[in-house]
Amino acid sequence: MQPQEVAMLILQMPEGNKRWPLDHPIIRIGRSPMCEIMLAERVVSREHATIERRADGYYLFDKQSKNGTYLNGEPVTNGRRMQDGDEIQIALRFKLAFVDAGATAPLTIEVESPLRSQNGLHLDSARRTVAIANQILDPPLSSAQYRLLKALVEAQDKVISRDDIVRQVWPDAASDGVTEQAIDALVRRLRERLVELDPEHQYIITVRGHGFRLENHS
Repeated sequence: MQPQEVAMLILQMPEGNKRWPLDHPIIRIGRSPMCEIMLAERVVSREHATIERRADGYYLFDKQSKNGTYLNGEPVTNGRRMQDGDEIQIALRFKLAFVDAGATAPLTIEVESPLRSQNGLHLDSARRTVAIANQILDPPLSSAQYRLLKALVEAQDKVISRDDIVRQVWPDAASDGVTEQAIDALVRRLRERLVELDPEHQYIITVRGHGFRLENHS
């Protein structure tokens, strides 16, 4: 007798893909060691989500998690039936591909790596989220704040000038249409938001006469 084929979830990791067969009526996803799929990071709730196998397919449920469960970028509230190739996002941190029973597992999964600075500050470009020490900043940054932080992270330890900030944060504005006060106010607001996650460290350093840079933890 041929073994019954079951669906699976695939998580792409730097050390190789991890695969979990969905071979139980209910599969729990969460930080707890009791979960069938354990994702051991603080942004993941102890029991974050479940997958239920029903007669007509597999359904994804969020278990009132703190940082949310998403299916193909859409938040899951009530149960959502999954289709082969769907992508599950757990806390906007982990992305798992759903491979239905009988389907051919993909060789690779498209996972966008978050932008990282050496100080542990993480940006997820796909979701425009910011995390420090595995805590996600909520509510999220404004568009201008995020573009400024992204520019600082991409520059690594290098200084970015005020002209660079204008080009990257306000690309449609004339070079003389953004005042020094507007730039200073944006930097100040971004600093205040980062303090919410890490009050002990000053991330954005003013380099007088030159601009700003991101300061890594020592």
